Amino acid sequence: MIAVPEADVKDLLTNPLSLFIDGKWVDPVSGGSIDVIDPSTEQLFVSVGEGTEQDIDRAVAAARTAFDHGSWPRLTPAERAGYLREMGKLLYERADQIAQIWPREMGSTYAIAHAFAGTLGGIYEDYAGYADTFPFEERIDHPPAGGAHALVVREPVGVVGAIVPWNAPFQIAQFKIAPALLAGCTVVLKTSPEAPGVGYVMAEIAAAVGLPPGVLNVVTADRGPSERLVRHPDVDKITFTGSLAVGKSIARVAADRIARLTLELGGKSAAVVLDDYEVESAAASIAGAACLLTGQVCSSLTRIIVSRSRHDDLTDALSAQMAGITVGDPFDPATGIGPLVTRKQLHRVEELTNRGLAEGAKLAFGGKRPAHLSRGFFFEPTVLANIDNNATVAREEIFGPVLAVIPADNEDHAVALANDTIFGLNNSVFTNDADRAYTVARQLRSGTVGHNAFRSDMRIGFGGFKQSGLGREGGVDGLRPFLENKTFIVDELPSHLKP
Repeated sequence: MIAVPEADVKDLLTNPLSLFIDGKWVDPVSGGSIDVIDPSTEQLFVSVGEGTEQDIDRAVAAARTAFDHGSWPRLTPAERAGYLREMGKLLYERADQIAQIWPREMGSTYAIAHAFAGTLGGIYEDYAGYADTFPFEERIDHPPAGGAHALVVREPVGVVGAIVPWNAPFQIAQFKIAPALLAGCTVVLKTSPEAPGVGYVMAEIAAAVGLPPGVLNVVTADRGPSERLVRHPDVDKITFTGSLAVGKSIARVAADRIARLTLELGGKSAAVVLDDYEVESAAASIAGAACLLTGQVCSSLTRIIVSRSRHDDLTDALSAQMAGITVGDPFDPATGIGPLVTRKQLHRVEELTNRGLAEGAKLAFGGKRPAHLSRGFFFEPTVLANIDNNATVAREEIFGPVLAVIPADNEDHAVALANDTIFGLNNSVFTNDADRAYTVARQLRSGTVGHNAFRSDMRIGFGGFKQSGLGREGGVDGLRPFLENKTFIVDELPSHLKP
């Protein structure tokens, strides 16, 4: 059992009404603030400074100056890695505080938040290690177009606008900040008004390790200032995680000035359960993962595809598993699923569930607010059965703990159903045959495929096919988008490369 430490807001965030720009805590231009509501209690958790377009301009100017005239891009990767290692150490030290903030912002259970928080420092360790292994500079002798040598050097892309969502902000932010900093970029981190805590923690860490002014700037703001960040001519690259609709809007704006772009967008991922795999085992695995972060996970397995002959058995098994999951206080060790992030998100999940029923789905379990919880944005884990793959609940990302069980005629039909979506972020195949798993996995059009479980590993690489996004985050492929290749063809090697 994990002991939950007592913590007050003042112990978690030291400057919540400020923004972090050019290495200093500053007041928002408007003097405004944003109230962050605890989704379990519907009470105020914290008020934070509200950034405006003017604040975005200030942050971008600081990042631009730091990149164009400061020391950070001119340090060696090894020198920058030293800062990353120190940032990783401080993240480890603040794991308990992070685990306190996360549930109070978006409803994650404390146990899950604590587990994730303990891994964040490792992201910085990983990227620091690339300083020694990644080819920031490569030599090619006797290039075919002439010259004695060619040097391929990989240089920082410039000023990065990093926009993070509310569902897993602490994890997602690190996969933007760490590789950008190692590459030599400067960053404006724009956090969501629902879950701004990550920005304040990272600003405090940046100050503690002595990052040069302007290298990391943090602004919490809503849509208008976010658009200003995307449109700003001094921002060289946008890295965004969020909804498909917003991602499309960002892509259109970025295209006008050919800004570099990484998009990690939505998903409608499938669990393909083949006939040789035990129904009860599949149900236990799928149901447990479906409740992670209250189903507010872009890669969640929400379409459960199974043969018609086993559809009812799997539906019953999923319902039995969901019935055993306790909904309630995220800080109670017995709780398996907390609330949704906001009342607006609760209404969306309710509306889409009801639409599924109106379109012919069978309600096998859940589908409403738990009877014992009159306060908080809670929704029961839900199983909808006998779903047509063209139904709304099989097409749209619900972002809640709602599973759609879809019958298939055979294995080929199951694969076709899994691929019949505009998304391509994640899938899993459930089978006891490793060769069969590989064959099916290679047919599934998604950035990740798991075997016999919901699986995802951003420290290897994460991203999607089709409308699930552009590019990858995490691992070495998450570093490359923050770099530009330059080919330098020379008649003689510079002295530092001569034998």
